[in-house]
Amino acid sequence: MAIFCSENLISLGRFDADLWRQRQQQEFTNLENSDWAILATLPVALFFHDNTTKLRDNLLLATEIWQNDPLIRDGTLAVGYAIAQSLTEKLSPKNLISQTISFIGETQTNLPQQLLEVHHLLEHGVGLERVQAEFGKEEKLSHIIAMAFYCFVSTIEDFRLCVLRATQARYRSSAIGAMTGALSGAYNSAVGIPVTWQVMLTQQRLAKDSKRLANASKMLELSDAMIAVWSGVYNIAPHADEVIEESSLMKPRLMSLQATAAPRVIRSR
Repeated sequence: MAIFCSENLISLGRFDADLWRQRQQQEFTNLENSDWAILATLPVALFFHDNTTKLRDNLLLATEIWQNDPLIRDGTLAVGYAIAQSLTEKLSPKNLISQTISFIGETQTNLPQQLLEVHHLLEHGVGLERVQAEFGKEEKLSHIIAMAFYCFVSTIEDFRLCVLRATQARYRSSAIGAMTGALSGAYNSAVGIPVTWQVMLTQQRLAKDSKRLANASKMLELSDAMIAVWSGVYNIAPHADEVIEESSLMKPRLMSLQATAAPRVIRSR
């Protein structure tokens, strides 16, 4: 779904909710796993990261296929906003959670309360074990999001440590690690991913699942094409299909919006 969402944005230069809904009805009929719903909308957060109003409007459109589930809505807004703050270099660890709650707005879910609790735990320097005890009792989506924000903010400058803390064996849902990786990846950029991890992952995929390796390569190519459309550097509208298939021609590789994230990383190191 994330790949299709990227293709949608590249082809049209905007998010088409009708196409998104039609594709879901045709090919993605099982949307019961809400843990992963937020990750499917990440391309929307990347594409509209520099415009808060468009970011919110398009994220809300994207969540409609989950029957406007209020928790998926709030979680998508929370993660999308945090990613946007990273990419615009406006993220303040001290203020992130309060600003995220404001971005979510009025809601009937308990996610703002969960995030506020994370904020208090971070302020008091509470360790991972206690936070796990607080949010690890139930595998609810709100707890998954809360744990991802805690792991991200508590070790914000270290992608490796963020992910390792988020992928503890005690968690049944691997969505915590994936969500933490998305948050930390946007902040630290691709240069934050250890080279050994990249090499090992490629070797494992080559050995076990060539289809997954192809999907990973395609996502990198789509990242190049999507930032090209977003930036307005390339006029690709007449050749959208070619861009989706041949986006590797757009070099150098921008590696998932590294162009916007890298200056902050260089300064912080």
